[in-house]
Amino acid sequence: MAWWAWVVLGFALVLVELMTPGGFFFLFFGIAGILVGLLHLAGYAGPAWLQWLLFSILSIVGVALFRRPLLAKFGMAAPKEVDLLVGEIGQVLQDIAVNSVGKAEVRGTPWTARNVGESSLAKGQRCKVERTEGLTLFIRAE
Repeated sequence: MAWWAWVVLGFALVLVELMTPGGFFFLFFGIAGILVGLLHLAGYAGPAWLQWLLFSILSIVGVALFRRPLLAKFGMAAPKEVDLLVGEIGQVLQDIAVNSVGKAEVRGTPWTARNVGESSLAKGQRCKVERTEGLTLFIRAE
């Protein structure tokens, strides 16, 4: 591949990173493409198979070493969204006996819910989210 094609590919991948919601994946592939293009221009990239190998290695190393610190620097390492439901108030959608599973609505969305309280929950009763486990909410009467 020509050196300029690597540079164009690299800038295209950086542009894709800028146009998509952050994740900082395409950025490192773009930087690797630009670096391979510059190495090829300087005469150090070798044959096509070696250029693709360099591109792959530089991309993987970039993601492995720099992605997590970059996410932390920009404050993008957000907590899991479902964990933010702890303490929220919801409404029971069906009767749920003690230690049984049913449905509850929290923030306008129905969830699988387990009653961890001391009494049964009736349909329409308000409840509070105690904790989450996967996509199951552990609730009790408010």
